[in-house]
Amino acid sequence: MVRIDVEYLGDLHCKVIHTPSGQSFLTDAPVDNKGKGEYISPTDLTAASIGSCIATIMAQKSESAGFDIKGLKISVSKFMINEPVRHIAKFEVKIYLPKKFSEKEMSILKNVVKTCPVSRSLAESVVIESEFIFDEK
Repeated sequence: MVRIDVEYLGDLHCKVIHTPSGQSFLTDAPVDNKGKGEYISPTDLTAASIGSCIATIMAQKSESAGFDIKGLKISVSKFMINEPVRHIAKFEVKIYLPKKFSEKEMSILKNVVKTCPVSRSLAESVVIESEFIFDEK
């Protein structure tokens, strides 16, 4: 169990505290929903969560399988809709790999996108589109 504390500061800003570490950050409502966009929004945190979860689980799985993904980068785009109510409709996840991997290694990495804990926690109606891009340096 992990506890997160949230304090409303006014002006649609909240202070979020990760109690085990004491680390904190501020959130704001997005510009398209009455906020100033001065800080990350709660739904933006979901995009950050899915990206960092995928990267973390890929690192764990690749380490267990004996290959290295150091240099991996992930970019997540979040799409909101207002019907029937405002919610996240889709994430586009671009996964930039530092090199080409074997078919077996790619199978392991691709499986993580839909099976990381954050992905599994989203409503089935939330679409997750993923694209793997190789660094050809």
